[in-house]
Amino acid sequence: MENYFPILMFVLVGIAVGVLPVAMGFILGPSRPDPEKLSPYECGFEAFEDARMKFDVRYYLVAILFILFDLEIAFLFPWAVSLREIGASGFWAMMIFLAILVVGFAYEWKKGALDWE
Repeated sequence: MENYFPILMFVLVGIAVGVLPVAMGFILGPSRPDPEKLSPYECGFEAFEDARMKFDVRYYLVAILFILFDLEIAFLFPWAVSLREIGASGFWAMMIFLAILVVGFAYEWKKGALDWE
């Protein structure tokens, strides 16, 4: 049974780290709600308007570009860790990948997808 004590402590500390800050914020934090704080806000336009109204697609474009470039940066970490094992062919494969990424980024920049008017 004593072998499981560290696991129990790990679980208890994890729960405490997750619950204690939320409880402290709820207990100690000021609660001054007003209509601005309680109003829903999503996607850059007011809620409870006509569902058929046109809205700007730049929100989706920026979100897609963020996900695209963020995920590609995630490929750099395993590559950097295993660079010695994969050798020159892995290095040049990543350079081609990054070149394609830079070309895509330059294209998006040139088209004005990153400009927020």
